[in-house]
Amino acid sequence: MQRLLVTASAVGPNFGAVGGSGQMRAIVGALLTYGLIVAVLMLVVSATTWALASGSGAWHTAQKAKTGCFVAIGGAVLTGAALTWANWLLHLGAHL
Repeated sequence: MQRLLVTASAVGPNFGAVGGSGQMRAIVGALLTYGLIVAVLMLVVSATTWALASGSGAWHTAQKAKTGCFVAIGGAVLTGAALTWANWLLHLGAHL
């Protein structure tokens, strides 16, 4: 029975051979910027609807608008976290 000994430094991907990481970073950044813009616009529309519906006594519409506000805030948080995670992965890949 033969045994093969492989050291940790000999095994690993070569991310330097993969081109276009700068372009990928720009594309991911642009898409996430659009995601944040949509989340902020959704928050503005939902908050305005919530205020108008609460003032006029339309409780069902106010409840739906409140849910829209929470979804918009959650979307903005997840979009920001995705940007941070993508930058971390691209930084980590360059050092492997």
